[in-house]
Amino acid sequence: MLTMDDIVREGHPALRQVTEEVPMPPSEEDKNTLKEMLEFLQNSQDPETAEKYELRSGVGLAAPQLGINKRMFAVHVTDEKDRLYSYGLFNPKITRHSVEMTHLEGGEGCLSVDREVPGNVPRYKRITLEGTTLEGEKVRLRLRDLPAIVFQHELDHLNGVMFYDRIEEEIPETNKKDDGAL
Repeated sequence: MLTMDDIVREGHPALRQVTEEVPMPPSEEDKNTLKEMLEFLQNSQDPETAEKYELRSGVGLAAPQLGINKRMFAVHVTDEKDRLYSYGLFNPKITRHSVEMTHLEGGEGCLSVDREVPGNVPRYKRITLEGTTLEGEKVRLRLRDLPAIVFQHELDHLNGVMFYDRIEEEIPETNKKDDGAL
């Protein structure tokens, strides 16, 4: 079981590398790692388990956050209609995105960052993302609002980008939206 001790913190070189594609089909080791990443997120959102193992609550976790240079991440997040997006994805990529931008009113957080970093992180309001699931199925996901933001945050990790690299002072008034916090 993964714990906070397995997650590398800002300053670790793995967080600044552009990751490598995962060969398809993925190895058993890669599948097991991705399963453990998804289980970490589920455990971190369970109050009893999180308290017992001192887990910070998270909605996304990318392989570089474990010091692994591979294009894979896990996401476990619900949207405003309580729809659950729970995926482990290999080689995810955005294939389309909206012109309209959004951001989290309270700013973004990250399991690899042990401090608050205030600021607006502009993200596409809607994205279409493709990837391969843990089960080996190719999927195309159409995401909006909070799930879109979370998937973009994790995709940034695969490209060596931290959320605070994207902070902008001004977000146009028409694009403001309160989606909660990561």
